[in-house]
Amino acid sequence: MGNFLNFHLSTSIYNKMKNILRIFVGLVFIASGFVKAVDVVGFSFKMEEYFAADVFNMPFLEKLALPLSIFMVLLELILGLMLVLKIKLKWTLNLLILLCIFFAFLTFYSAYFKVVTDCGCFGDAIKFTPWQSFGKDIVLLIALFVLYFLFRKNDEKSSFETLKWSIFSLLFLLFAFFIFYGIKHEPLIDFRDYKIGTDLKVEQAKIAADPSEFKTFYTLKNKKTGEELKVNQDDYISKNYWQNPDLEIESDKTKSEIVKQGYVSEISKFKIEDEIGNNVTDEILNAPKAILIFSYKPAEMKTKYLEAAIAKMKSNKNAFILGVSTSPNTFKNIKNGLMDGTAIKTIARSNPFILTLQNGKITAKSSAEDYLKN
Repeated sequence: MGNFLNFHLSTSIYNKMKNILRIFVGLVFIASGFVKAVDVVGFSFKMEEYFAADVFNMPFLEKLALPLSIFMVLLELILGLMLVLKIKLKWTLNLLILLCIFFAFLTFYSAYFKVVTDCGCFGDAIKFTPWQSFGKDIVLLIALFVLYFLFRKNDEKSSFETLKWSIFSLLFLLFAFFIFYGIKHEPLIDFRDYKIGTDLKVEQAKIAADPSEFKTFYTLKNKKTGEELKVNQDDYISKNYWQNPDLEIESDKTKSEIVKQGYVSEISKFKIEDEIGNNVTDEILNAPKAILIFSYKPAEMKTKYLEAAIAKMKSNKNAFILGVSTSPNTFKNIKNGLMDGTAIKTIARSNPFILTLQNGKITAKSSAEDYLKN
């Protein structure tokens, strides 16, 4: 009797532990998919980085970045839900393993070749370095293989199948709503540094008080032995490497690398110049009210609501009005400013996009269409 009880207890603990692992892994995929679902346009910008010429050199896919992002996000959410609800478990685990292998390849490529600094695995909610992202994918992959082994004989049918599919359908529709809303408007949940209420001057002060430190690293090649040595700019001088006639700098391998991480904020990239190259950032931040209209791709900007939006902007008589893009001739009838296209994408999720500041604090932001409705 005692042996039977011990066996039953051990089996019960075993089943509980493997189901805890199953639910935990499923929730990780749901969380990862959800933070990308609320801002799927932002995730599509990250996909464009992977398709760029200096990464996978597939520019023909850049036009498909948004639909591909929607597909990837929905796949992650669907499989995560199915794992948590224990629906078609073997099929789900097979697909999750394949998906995780794909993600691990992307994050390893990003980390090893230093081509994409943030994979966007958890959107703007949680930032990972490329190597941290790769490590996370490897841990998940191991957990999935463990689950596959633990549930390899799972063929039982649950008496709650209808309830499971009902919960799945409701949550799927909810996630689809978040995706649709984020594309049509602004994300319902904003994880970005440029969320409403952010004071850009306060953020800039934090960056100035705790700056990141960079050093130049040289790769020195011994002309006699062919051996390579990597040294930073300080050691290059203090240890007299520069005096050694056998060592030459391989200029194509000279890189600037971060040696101390300071306060991290996308606000550090908020730098705007006027048409002749003068920095007007402080003028914008110190204005009692500033209304900026952005375009990260002027050639692809939607013009349907453009004129009406600019007319409404100009009706604010005492506001600082500026059009900001990557080209000095994008906007008509208002002054133009210049900003890096990638930096604009951290602010704007539509093209064009309108940002309102009061003394440097974000008070409103929206697409041109929504701006006219407010």
